[in-house]
Amino acid sequence: MSLRRQFLIRTAALPLLGTLGHALANGNKPLPNGIRSLRGEVRINGARAQVGQAVLQGDTVSTGAQSEVVYVMANNAYLMRDNSQVSFVVEGAVGVMRIVTGKVLAVFGPGAKRIETATATVGIRGTACYIETQDTQVYFCLCYGSAEIRPLADPSQAQTLTTRYHDAPLTIGTDTGKPLLQAAPVLNHRDAELTLLEATVGRVPPFQGRPASVGY
Repeated sequence: MSLRRQFLIRTAALPLLGTLGHALANGNKPLPNGIRSLRGEVRINGARAQVGQAVLQGDTVSTGAQSEVVYVMANNAYLMRDNSQVSFVVEGAVGVMRIVTGKVLAVFGPGAKRIETATATVGIRGTACYIETQDTQVYFCLCYGSAEIRPLADPSQAQTLTTRYHDAPLTIGTDTGKPLLQAAPVLNHRDAELTLLEATVGRVPPFQGRPASVGY
């Protein structure tokens, strides 16, 4: 088994996994839209959020220190970690997620969507990814699916990725004196979390059931 896979399938406790486990115990029936679980300080448009509260287009979701939240929007599901802020808007027929700061794991259903970060825009269709803002760059792991990554500092360095299993994590920087997209290790997200998020919208990740020794 590769070191990458060993890292991702560690069975250490996930803060929100136990809370959602009871709701998901009856199989892959999607959960209702809105906040499904939270820990610590979570706000929507500046006001304290509650479990069950809807997250709508136009909303801004933020988390405080030592806080996390899982929520569902249509056929998409999100896990936001501590000190994060995300806004949702619609531009034409495309849903846009703007990551202002923080750490976000997301799974997306079919349909065109766009992620905007401080260093790049990412166009996606039915995929999963983890994004983490860092001091001078953004970390991006396309866990599975396809994405077009366009660095803001030099759009000519855009790349289209298709991955099956965390195949090409990278950082996206702003220093045009070197390649803006650079390979990185897998960081701070796990298969168990992806499985949980997909389950909230009635799906399973494509790696589920695959032998650990195959290709990774």
